[in-house]
Amino acid sequence: MDAITLGDIFLSEVLGTAILIILGAGVVANQVLGKTKGNGTGWVLITFGWGFAVFAGVYAAYKSGAHLNPAVTLGIAASGAETYVPGIEINATSTLTYLGAQMVGAFIGAVIAYLAYKQHFDATEDPGLKLAVFATGAEIRNPLWNVLTEAVGTFILVFWVLINGGSPSQMGPLAVALIVVAIGMSLGGPTGYAINPARDLGPRIAHAVLPIKGKGSSDWGYSWIPVVGPIVGAVIAGLLANGLNWIPVS
Repeated sequence: MDAITLGDIFLSEVLGTAILIILGAGVVANQVLGKTKGNGTGWVLITFGWGFAVFAGVYAAYKSGAHLNPAVTLGIAASGAETYVPGIEINATSTLTYLGAQMVGAFIGAVIAYLAYKQHFDATEDPGLKLAVFATGAEIRNPLWNVLTEAVGTFILVFWVLINGGSPSQMGPLAVALIVVAIGMSLGGPTGYAINPARDLGPRIAHAVLPIKGKGSSDWGYSWIPVVGPIVGAVIAGLLANGLNWIPVS
């Protein structure tokens, strides 16, 4: 087998993250936009839809270790690991490759989800519902508490990802999907559980540049929260897992 390259990493993360966002943004569109088959079906549909989106994205991006999320990448870097996958050392270049690919994939996925639901965007008047397909927002706006909520949810996700390598479960992508469903059901209420900076920022940029009829603001005043909160939670998870020596450090 040929050695994996940073080009392979980039393509893998772009593909996996794009699939994640196509399905994730798609399930939100199905729930909130007008004249869809799933309109008004509720939060449970969204949480399971995002879980299955993670499941599909992880399988698609197996070559790169399927981070699909800058928080996961930074959590691994903070954990004391030496490689992201065999043959790819953790350094500034490889880290930026992961982060860049995730942002590109998230943007592409959001554009494709928009195209799939273009007529339903046109049929929906509320600009807030249109933005909700692309990006998260808090039900009660309070930057401190909103960051805390995102940090807690992301900590759980990344800590689980890190310690899973030392567990005997062998559940792989399904287990990650179920963790995401659990986070959404338990901690998604305050902020919509971005738990992934690329998941929020990439589609928010797509919302800003796409010619969406009556789309309104992209809410840039909130945009830093689903970036900072997940990064804080992920770095804490990596440092704690390393400090407790609960992960196999490569």
